[in-house]
Amino acid sequence: MWARLTNPNFASVMPQSIAAWCEQEGHEVWYLCYTGFEDLSEEIPTDLDFAFIGSFTQCAQMAYAISNLMQSRGTVTALGGPHARSYPQDAAKYFDYVFGFTDKELMRDILQDCEPQRPLGLRVSAAGQPEELPSVPERWRFIDETLKKAPFVKMVPMLGSMGCPYTCSFCVDSTIPYRQLSFERIKEDLRFLRTKFERPRIGWHDPNFGVRFDEYLGAIEDAVPPDTVDFYAESSLALLSEDRLKRLQKNGFKVIMPGVESWNDLGNKSKTGKRDGLEKVKQVSEHINMIMSYIPYLQANFVVGLDVDEGPEPFELGKRFVDMAPGAYPAYSLLSSFGQSAPLNIEYQKAGRIIPFPFHFLNTQSVMNIRPANYSWPQFFQHLVDLNLYTFSKPAIYKRYKFIKSGMWRWMNVLRGATAQGIGRAQFYGSLIERLETDRSFRAFYEQETTEIPKYYLDQIRRDLGPLWDWLPEGALYHDPNAYLKEEQGLVHVTDKSNGVHADLKKVEA
Repeated sequence: MWARLTNPNFASVMPQSIAAWCEQEGHEVWYLCYTGFEDLSEEIPTDLDFAFIGSFTQCAQMAYAISNLMQSRGTVTALGGPHARSYPQDAAKYFDYVFGFTDKELMRDILQDCEPQRPLGLRVSAAGQPEELPSVPERWRFIDETLKKAPFVKMVPMLGSMGCPYTCSFCVDSTIPYRQLSFERIKEDLRFLRTKFERPRIGWHDPNFGVRFDEYLGAIEDAVPPDTVDFYAESSLALLSEDRLKRLQKNGFKVIMPGVESWNDLGNKSKTGKRDGLEKVKQVSEHINMIMSYIPYLQANFVVGLDVDEGPEPFELGKRFVDMAPGAYPAYSLLSSFGQSAPLNIEYQKAGRIIPFPFHFLNTQSVMNIRPANYSWPQFFQHLVDLNLYTFSKPAIYKRYKFIKSGMWRWMNVLRGATAQGIGRAQFYGSLIERLETDRSFRAFYEQETTEIPKYYLDQIRRDLGPLWDWLPEGALYHDPNAYLKEEQGLVHVTDKSNGVHADLKKVEA
């Protein structure tokens, strides 16, 4: 239910930008945003010359199957998006082109060539993030096609900045310099959307909204009358002072999603400095309660399983936060390593701690692919079950309902808490504990005693891919979790499928 109501609102800006750039170059463009319910084997045209697929890692195996299907029809395929940047070594096996940073000039160059690259795809990248993106009017056809799938709430994606000023070592944006995009373009986009909706809803996809706060809000205030647009944004507590919250409230901000991340680390984002433990919980809770006196809906983001976590304390502190900030919706993400996306990942690979879960489950919720530093697997998941049961218990859901005054946002919290988004997590992690304790092959995979994927996960992939399962290329269920480290060391992984031989060979410059 949650997915059907909301998934179309999470369409990414970059695929729409790619589509707009291709149209500007004179190409005929077909565009589809997959929301989880389309039958892609039926919807994809059979006569495309070039297909650009944007994918998060959790959809990588689906993307590989689509590429294989389309290549069989003579289409040249390319992969972009988070998975292409995180796992280019693996993606190159299944696509003709694998894009890192992408701009209009790079797209133009590839489209002028547009030749199959077999057996190994060509990895290409611009020097950095694009200087500018297509405007909302230029993207409108693609935005509109996607929003028609949203039954009630329709949210337009916008991006006003790239990169991040913070350096959280687990984050994909930590090494990308912060850059603000054109404020004049933002104003033009806002004015355009006011001609399309009586009251537009806009989701800012900035990694950290409001770094140049006064200029950002000044652009919004110049473009639209106060409180005529609903804005949703991800920001950090360090940026959300009371005077700024008053300004956000005046300008229609309805949802804010700050990253608290950890009770024992990363105090720069939460403006708590060296405070940690219960002292940090108290300070953050007071700050969040103050925010919610101005912004009706707040999602507080946490990462569990960090190496600084030990024993029950981090999870017990999470429960205290639920008590002290009863209106906030806590979102718990499992510490995960996505290939070469973040600096810390290479350290996990050096330590041999990465478990080769199929990409299909790497969504920071289904699995944690880094062996915990200070917990056994059953211990870790039991703490997680207890935290989720507490967070999404009926009394906690009711307190969130009572704390929030707006009816729409009250019921949003109830819906999330009472479904797979909330209490369903406790049930899911509980089922993992049972399998870890009763299924020896399942436990062996988690303990890195084998790389054979448990049948439980294979069956789920087969079920989720549906007809596309038959198009999944040979070997696409497996990947080398240490490919980034090996590439840094000058090694190339070679596979001979005829006899099952795998080898890492030293790369020699010809």
